[in-house]
Amino acid sequence: MATVATCGGDAVGVGSAVATASKSNVTSFQRRGPRVSGTNDSGPRLVSITGTRPSVRNGQLLVSTGLPALDQLLGGGLAVGTVLLIEEDKYNIYSSLLFKYFLAEGIVNGHTLLVASANEDPANILQELPAPLLDNCKKEFDEDVYNHKTPESNIKMKIAWRYQLLPKMEQIRPVSSSRFGHYYDASKRIPQELIEASKWHGFFLPEKISPTLKVEPCSLTHGYIKLLQFIQNIIYEEGFDGSNPQKKQKNILRIGIQNLGSPLWGDDICCTENGDSGHNLTKFLYVLRGLLRTSLSACIITMPTHLIQNKAFIAHVTNLSDTVVGLESFIGSERETNPLYKDYHGLIHIRQIPRLNNLVCDESDVKDLGFKLKRKLFTIELESGFAFFHSAHF
Repeated sequence: MATVATCGGDAVGVGSAVATASKSNVTSFQRRGPRVSGTNDSGPRLVSITGTRPSVRNGQLLVSTGLPALDQLLGGGLAVGTVLLIEEDKYNIYSSLLFKYFLAEGIVNGHTLLVASANEDPANILQELPAPLLDNCKKEFDEDVYNHKTPESNIKMKIAWRYQLLPKMEQIRPVSSSRFGHYYDASKRIPQELIEASKWHGFFLPEKISPTLKVEPCSLTHGYIKLLQFIQNIIYEEGFDGSNPQKKQKNILRIGIQNLGSPLWGDDICCTENGDSGHNLTKFLYVLRGLLRTSLSACIITMPTHLIQNKAFIAHVTNLSDTVVGLESFIGSERETNPLYKDYHGLIHIRQIPRLNNLVCDESDVKDLGFKLKRKLFTIELESGFAFFHSAHF
């Protein structure tokens, strides 16, 4: 098995990660045309797995982010074998919620979870996941929408994406793995029996490293090395590796990494403009993406990019991610008291959408999106006239 060695003598086995990472926009799960009868069936096909569907654009295998409105904005969902980077809001309130939606969707569909964090025990994160909406959710959903109506004068100007991007209420059924994308009640916690029936792996950094361990300055931080080894072991030992197909029924590995790049991970990129750990993080992302490209896995990463002082470094991180979504909270800003934004809690920026199997990334046609966390639901909306104000005053 090939390894990637650091200059400090540490090594992280990543199989063919480096070779596959160079194919920056190609994953291993691509639609195959129908086979002629009598031909050899040994070649790869588009796999059929619970909680997945093929993209109507390129046949790529997709999983839901746990937020159907976001799935639509990303072209139908998150492609298997790719990284979704969430740029955290200032107080890490709403980015944490999107992180939990992604994990909750995995539990509902029976996917295997790998949760990594440097400041919160993964077991505690799972206990805080939102509860899936059941078949009796129609009344609760209607109440949540109508209790937050806007004045009559604003109705004509608003295009509510909760009606454009969400299915009709009659289509919301009990929690079922046959659905792609579920809805969640942010005011309730996921039932304990669902957590107990799920399969998950936790990586809690303080339990994985020794406080007295010394790492060479130019090597990967010990936390990143341990995490890469942990992810690689799960992928290979449990058969998520695309080149070594699972013998049992195929499944998806959902990887969630919280607050990556923060000082808790041993990085100094948030503390100084020319942090020594900048290369550590980019090398980590490069190797991670190589692992994902050849596995039945999808990864979500939250990162406090607002704390990174070197903005050029953010561009490097973006290039090493497939999909990038930024969250901008109004808490503590002038927009919080601005009448124009009274119906919103913040802005969501679709910064990058992957154009898979091509050399360049796609860009979203929709730029001005507001989000609001209501009593039960996280909604994404677009308001006509909002774009004009945004461009005229900011």
